[in-house]
Amino acid sequence: MRAGRYEEAWALSRAALAARDPTRRDDPSLAYHLRWVWDGSDPAGRHVLVRCYHGLGDTIQFARFLPALAERAASVTLEVQERLVELLSRLPGIDRIVPFDPQKPLPSAECTLEITELDVALRIPPPRAATPYIDVARPRAGPRAGPVAICYDAGEWDRGRCVPSELFGPLCRRFQCITLVSEPTTLDVLNPEGCPFDIESTASLVASASLVITVDTMIAHLAGAMGRPTWLLLKAEPDWRWAPDHSGSAWYPSMQLYVQPCPGDWVTVLANVERDLASQPFLTKKR
Repeated sequence: MRAGRYEEAWALSRAALAARDPTRRDDPSLAYHLRWVWDGSDPAGRHVLVRCYHGLGDTIQFARFLPALAERAASVTLEVQERLVELLSRLPGIDRIVPFDPQKPLPSAECTLEITELDVALRIPPPRAATPYIDVARPRAGPRAGPVAICYDAGEWDRGRCVPSELFGPLCRRFQCITLVSEPTTLDVLNPEGCPFDIESTASLVASASLVITVDTMIAHLAGAMGRPTWLLLKAEPDWRWAPDHSGSAWYPSMQLYVQPCPGDWVTVLANVERDLASQPFLTKKR
């Protein structure tokens, strides 16, 4: 997938699927994010249920394939994390969108898939899924350019993705900045109380920004899906979806990658970001 050899990647996925025990499909003894759902059958012409068992970022990343699925399927029901219901209701072709209740999941449909299986099921490579695909209205342009939106925290899933917030200090002193982290901060930003813990509010802040600088978390996928200019800060060996030897992303054309030269070296990453910010005339500098 990193190298763009999608046919090879899909062949490996289908081989792994064929080797699985069908009695363990959607196994309730496993945590949701460890389950496999799809039986390998073609969703064309069928009533399809798309489950979202992974993280918010995974759901946003693979939501790009939902309109293509809707063109082929008889109907599409999306069972999605409650926090994303309003955001993804904007996508065309979804007949029904239901908040995912882990205690009472929807019964399986004629064809059931987990959302991260859609690229394999549809055989659509990321570059063929048009971006942006999430539309959030931008606030009316004021007399000045929008701020730089920053996100330094990636949550508990992988603390190695997080950047010490103090490394953003020089950047925040030079430019008008807002934080997309849902906690108070001592950084010199326009919203020191933090970003609201609400996807729609977060999306509005992303839409208002001239540039988003973020670690590998849901914010990166949200900004990329909205087509906003995004600089993604990555650890030396990043997640499978990012190619560390490339400056851009096949998933999000508006994204630029900044990768640690060696494990743990965020200082160099932020130095490179500050160097490149100097050549961005559209950003609002502080006086």
